[in-house]
Amino acid sequence: MTPQVFAAEVARLSGPGFGPDAPVALAVSGGADSLALMALAADAFGPNAHVLSVDHGLRAEAAAECAMVAGLAQALGLPHRTLTISVATGGDMQARARAARYAAMGDWCRANGISRLLTAHHADDQAETLLMRLARGSGLAGLSGIRPLACIDGLSVLRPLLGRRRAELAAIVAARGWTPVDDPSNRDSRFDRTAARQLLNGARWLNPGRLAASAAHLAEAEAALAWAAERAFATRSDRRGPDLWLDPEGLPAELRRRLLADGLLAFGHRADGPALARLLARLEAGGTGTLGPVQARVKDGRWRLRPARPRR
Repeated sequence: MTPQVFAAEVARLSGPGFGPDAPVALAVSGGADSLALMALAADAFGPNAHVLSVDHGLRAEAAAECAMVAGLAQALGLPHRTLTISVATGGDMQARARAARYAAMGDWCRANGISRLLTAHHADDQAETLLMRLARGSGLAGLSGIRPLACIDGLSVLRPLLGRRRAELAAIVAARGWTPVDDPSNRDSRFDRTAARQLLNGARWLNPGRLAASAAHLAEAEAALAWAAERAFATRSDRRGPDLWLDPEGLPAELRRRLLADGLLAFGHRADGPALARLLARLEAGGTGTLGPVQARVKDGRWRLRPARPRR
């Protein structure tokens, strides 16, 4: 991974209109992965790369770690900003911290006219994510793992290092003579990601690179199904006044599920997986059901969706 290869990957993910002078933001925690991201971005984009560090207020060392990143960024000639947020402890703390972190970085990017945020997710992260989602029984979309390009709170999030291994990024940091942050939460057995990482480290037959490749194949399959579902809805839905008629005849099971999901979405309701499965089972059995603001029933082999009557 050279700065030139890195810049080309960022440009590919960004799409048309991205030039060498376009500003980007970098999510840099001080760990080896994000320090490698900062080093590559400094060589590729210079001061157009804006470094963001987030202090969640969860560890006493966080402020010093953000200051360390600020010092390295200054030495590279990169602007740096520490964002301080508050996250309640307990429950799914990691998920809440992630959401708060992206919200804070998104707000800063919008306020400063920056539309792209780069993160340091890599192939080992992808492999861990795939194992975690397999354990949870995720569907195809979940098993597609971390996406190279995502939209979070209206912000384009790019992962240009997703095809690289953790060891390669650590070597970039070591070559700079930098000492990365050691976050003890990465070894906390209470977290699913830690368990997945330990499993990968202890099982030689689990190759993170190949698992990451499987996630990429699954993402391609998910994109193909989404394409087919979009066309199925376009040709098999018929709006008549307040009613929406859907024709599931002959469709494979997954496309029937997606057809129903898109029908509910047409009424502004995004159904979760279990609730959608229950409604689909009722319709497949010739029954009726209500989900959110939508009432569904079978008539003449088709599904009729209409606004549900207000509850008393």
